[in-house]
Amino acid sequence: MPDITASRPKPAPATRTVAVVLAGGSGQRIGLATPKQLLKIAGKTILEHTLTVFEQAQGVDEVIVMMNPGFVADAQNIVDRAGLAKVTQVIPGGTSRNATTQLALDALAHLPAETTNVLFHDAVRPMLSQRVIDDCVTALDTFEAVDVAIPSSDTIIEVDDELITDVPTRSRLRRGQTPQAFRLATIRDAYTRAWEDPDFEATDDCSVVLRYSPGVPIHVVAGEEQNMKVTQPVDIFIADKLFQLATSSTPEFSEDDYARELAGKTVVVFGGSYGIGAGVADLAELHGARVFRYSRSATRTNVANPDDVAGALEQAHSATGRVDYVVNTAGVLRIGRLDQTDPAEVEDTLRVNYLAPVNIARAAFPYLRQTGGQLLLYTSSSYTRGRAEYSLYSSTKAATVNLTQALADEWSADGVRINCINPERTQTPMRTKAFGEEPAGSLLSSDQVARTSVDVLLSDLTGHVVDVRRESPALSPAGARAQEKEREGAK
Repeated sequence: MPDITASRPKPAPATRTVAVVLAGGSGQRIGLATPKQLLKIAGKTILEHTLTVFEQAQGVDEVIVMMNPGFVADAQNIVDRAGLAKVTQVIPGGTSRNATTQLALDALAHLPAETTNVLFHDAVRPMLSQRVIDDCVTALDTFEAVDVAIPSSDTIIEVDDELITDVPTRSRLRRGQTPQAFRLATIRDAYTRAWEDPDFEATDDCSVVLRYSPGVPIHVVAGEEQNMKVTQPVDIFIADKLFQLATSSTPEFSEDDYARELAGKTVVVFGGSYGIGAGVADLAELHGARVFRYSRSATRTNVANPDDVAGALEQAHSATGRVDYVVNTAGVLRIGRLDQTDPAEVEDTLRVNYLAPVNIARAAFPYLRQTGGQLLLYTSSSYTRGRAEYSLYSSTKAATVNLTQALADEWSADGVRINCINPERTQTPMRTKAFGEEPAGSLLSSDQVARTSVDVLLSDLTGHVVDVRRESPALSPAGARAQEKEREGAK
């Protein structure tokens, strides 16, 4: 084992930081005809999600994409369409990780090695946080090589011929992630030495430094569980769910932001007479938007009737010349066994809770395409698992989530966004009618959900299911158990 104390870390001069996104995978391991980095999750390709992270990173000056050779044009189209200004090159990768890294180093040959930092990151790790990037860049002020890793939650065993030969001490083991960060001179020198070895082969770049530049200490930055690599088929499902969870803390806008972004915009709210819908309408109107409220009680608008929906949108467009945001909070909550539910109630529930979002989406799309606007729908915590006596409600809310995710994909090329709000149990007239009065403080306020809803409208999110909770997701074990118990009841 090399003596890492033999060489003290050297302070770094002022630098330029380049992120190299390694997107050379083929997708064969998960049975795909196209590379997995081009799969869509939450309305965008995995590659676009990853590139957007670096686009937003303050410590990153430039991004280079090393793409599977057969899909360079696809990656360039993604960069151009998304307006990713930091991406300066999209170039073919090699047939191995090491070859791809060397091609990237060749592409950086014009930069001064002593004042350039480089971060190598897997394109299929789209949930990289800004904190990890910042820690890597900061660590390069002191160290020449930096890895990202998390503790191993599993016991690791060494095996030879299907027999255990060793069980390393778990407390000393870490699971490596990316980015792996280096001063350009350091990684360039390590690769120069490595190519002189006829047996050279490595699965990552830190191991190249460890083996061929053993006097260079490699600092370890704490990674994160959500910085997962999409490798197996199940990873696609997990990544999609993690994106949903990640948006539980949506961008929060100030009053000045509301006034600036909403002034002159047209907002159509179905279900806008009371509860969450009224809250969204009031907040948008207060900050300068032209708001059109539609409901059965106030305007005799039946969201289950396509003609009513089309007429409402046409009315708003005729009056203002635009429709920027469409919000649908209309819904019905009926509790009871399915076999004991009147057929007319079954049909009405399906029409209002599912056909209405479908009708609204169909009618709203042409208007939203003109403005690059957004459709906002609402689901329920019961969408994740059907519950006894909530079969119709929970299944229609699950369908709404699937509708949101599918349309985010369908509409992405047209610049139309769609998201879905998932509030915990909320104090609304619909809930009071179903459950009666409940203990004070046990429910979300409709105003809180309305504010998050407007934050989502003003964000660039699409295809997300955004949780709204009374408490932070980072709970104590007791708090987590209490929250889970609350979720057993629908809103």
